[in-house]
Amino acid sequence: MDWPEDLRNVLETTVVDTGGIGVSLFDLLAALLVLVVAFTLSRVIRAIMRRYADRAGNEGSRATLYTLRRIVQYAVLGLGVLVALDLVGVPLSTFSLFAGAVGVGLGFGLQSVFANFIAGLLLLFDKSLKVGDFVELESGVHGEVRDVRVRATTITTNDNIDILVPNSEFVSGRVTNWTHRDASRRMRIPFGVAYGTEKSKVRAAALEAAAEVPFTKSFEGPHAAQVWLAEFGDSALHFELVIWLTDEATKRPGAARAAYNWALHSALQRHGIEIPFPQVDVNVRSLFGLQGNEALEALALDDVDLPGPDRAEPPTAPNDAAADTIDPDPPPPAGDLRQE
Repeated sequence: MDWPEDLRNVLETTVVDTGGIGVSLFDLLAALLVLVVAFTLSRVIRAIMRRYADRAGNEGSRATLYTLRRIVQYAVLGLGVLVALDLVGVPLSTFSLFAGAVGVGLGFGLQSVFANFIAGLLLLFDKSLKVGDFVELESGVHGEVRDVRVRATTITTNDNIDILVPNSEFVSGRVTNWTHRDASRRMRIPFGVAYGTEKSKVRAAALEAAAEVPFTKSFEGPHAAQVWLAEFGDSALHFELVIWLTDEATKRPGAARAAYNWALHSALQRHGIEIPFPQVDVNVRSLFGLQGNEALEALALDDVDLPGPDRAEPPTAPNDAAADTIDPDPPPPAGDLRQE
């Protein structure tokens, strides 16, 4: 292709000349074009693989495709950077020096960024955490993993709040993955009934409540709902409704617990089972200056004659003669009028 002389001279103009490497305007534009193509190609591949993953009904296949999509994206971008460096004429020796300078920079100010990037790669290759899992961190953050990026992982809570957690926190800290091996999870709902209540009646009411909640996984086999007598309390028998949750309810523990509490309260009311409250026995040793049985007898009386100065004397109204001589609004005393 024949370029005009003026355009050729402009394109061949050296814009960067350092370390014996001269980079012309044409080389620089070609490198930028390669980077743009690599970036666009990576986004197109991501979009195609994401659309294919959305059609896959299996959660495991979707997580695998997500990992593959991220790896392909990083590979295409890395290849584009290498080709761009080759176009501008950067030799491997100079590139190694550049890599050493980058390493020094990582040691000073980019260490956390590089650590999060490596941790993100470990999360993509490791099967302990994948997109769609419901996790809980040591900090108390819990939610569903939505995306694993270069620096941070996006966790969406049940309140639809996106929380960005650094990738290194998943590698160095303790992570509770509620859906790692199996999406089903067991939940215990404690409740108490009054002493003297028939245990079989309590069990029937609790299982009836579990049947009303759609989050209950099964009533037969190893995942069957159960009712346990957990403890003999001070004022109540403490039971636990033990149920296995469905896959959907596992990611909504707060809503599931509230639904079972609601159903339990309604079932206990229908069966006439009393829900006790704490009671305190008071032993009276002295009252109004009286001791022992005399204090108890005084406490049982409706009208107690209080001895001593604690007795309240009713006010006496002045007679008519005295009322006539009393000035209803006497003048202030003469002298010092300061209030005390």
